[in-house]
Amino acid sequence: MPAFQFTRLPRSVLIVAGDDRKTFLQGLVSNDVNKVSADKALYAAFLTAQGKFLWDLFLVEQGDTILIDVDQASAETFKKKLSLYKLRAKVSIEMSDLAVFAVWGGDGTLPAGAVADGRLAEMGGRIYAAQAPAGLAEAPLAAWDALRFALGVPDGTRDLIADKSLLLENGFDELSGVDFDKGCYMGQELTARTKYRGLVRKRLLPVRFDGDAPQAGTPLLAGEVEAGEMRSGGVGAGLAMVRLEHLRAGTPLTCGGKALSVTVPSWAVLPEAD
Repeated sequence: MPAFQFTRLPRSVLIVAGDDRKTFLQGLVSNDVNKVSADKALYAAFLTAQGKFLWDLFLVEQGDTILIDVDQASAETFKKKLSLYKLRAKVSIEMSDLAVFAVWGGDGTLPAGAVADGRLAEMGGRIYAAQAPAGLAEAPLAAWDALRFALGVPDGTRDLIADKSLLLENGFDELSGVDFDKGCYMGQELTARTKYRGLVRKRLLPVRFDGDAPQAGTPLLAGEVEAGEMRSGGVGAGLAMVRLEHLRAGTPLTCGGKALSVTVPSWAVLPEAD
């Protein structure tokens, strides 16, 4: 039986406290904050008012507070953005000294202290602690990425583009990152319209190739026609934004001079052709 592995992620943790914490966050993120719990990290996104992606988030209840797991490099910017919307809400927003550790493998039963990753069971869980978990095998970030690539799960920092990406092109619907029944939140209109009008024309999907990954942003080509764009990648595998018309046509694709194959994860639901 494979042992549990863990790696520290380049993420930071904010702590939101106060009587209005759920109401405050409910109007700002894509998922239903009333579903936040202590044993599963609620996946969500923070959008622009126009519905474009800014940050991917994980929310966890801890006593009378909510932990928000967010990209480390822009955590202070995110905190300032949240603070702009406080107005008279009874909330406080503070940075914590907690680190974020991804943990996966084993027999599927999470180790002590871990909360389940709210996207897929195969993604394991997350541990929020000041110290690395004891008794688990430490793995490089590349091992975590290899799991993401195999499952087709995005990293918001590397696979989505701020002020440009749409949630439904990146699997947020099937990965339980959007609640379409919660009511209004910032950016909700475009996300709902994309779903109900069937406007998804491309998707982030797992790709395989020989050797090192093409650089992020390298175009995918179907002959001489642009068919998508490389996003994050490692040796032999990665994720790319793929135009669905070329996927359906079965056209051979290349990227950076390399032949490239595309797979559709079992969890993904692609729209039918027009």
